[in-house]
Amino acid sequence: MATYLDWYGCATFSLRTSGMTIFLDAYIDRPEGAQGTGLTASDITEADYILIGHSHFDHLWGAETIAHNTGANIIGSHETVRLMELEEVAPSQLLAVSGGETIKLSDSVSVKVFPSQHSCIWSKSGAVDEACFGDQGVMYHDRLLRLQERANRRSSSTDPGMTDVMNHRSSCTQSPRAEGGAYAYLIETPEGSILWKDTSGHWTGI
Repeated sequence: MATYLDWYGCATFSLRTSGMTIFLDAYIDRPEGAQGTGLTASDITEADYILIGHSHFDHLWGAETIAHNTGANIIGSHETVRLMELEEVAPSQLLAVSGGETIKLSDSVSVKVFPSQHSCIWSKSGAVDEACFGDQGVMYHDRLLRLQERANRRSSSTDPGMTDVMNHRSSCTQSPRAEGGAYAYLIETPEGSILWKDTSGHWTGI
């Protein structure tokens, strides 16, 4: 049986393999005027599982709609499960992971969960040819201050389109605590394996 991987923009894909459909993240909706696929989460009518890399709105938002419409099971961090419970997704459709688990999705498809790390969005490096290591050694409170500075710049930005982006974000009721738990997933199928992660950060020891 052939395997198909469709891209919906950002880090969202759908994987069709072995008679099942697995969504990798669920962010399909877009702000007004932003280029996208022309689809919304409400247009998705077929899904068996949704794997969530982390619970920021531009990865998780839409999972609740797909789960409600298709009965798909959602696999993600405890933070992802908390947010999906607030969206009234049935507990029987939610599976919280911590990294290290292997989950059987069907008789022939399984997924291994690996702890990951979000991109170093608190880093001060900005040059294109400069390696970004998140400013190794930066203290936790300094990291929080840098993240707040970035948030303040976004909220006060007058760049074209930023008003639509901020309205889009405020319309999303999901507000994860911090990074929302980042994971990488190794999906093993009869056709082969796919390693998927929705952020650029990683742990080199894994």
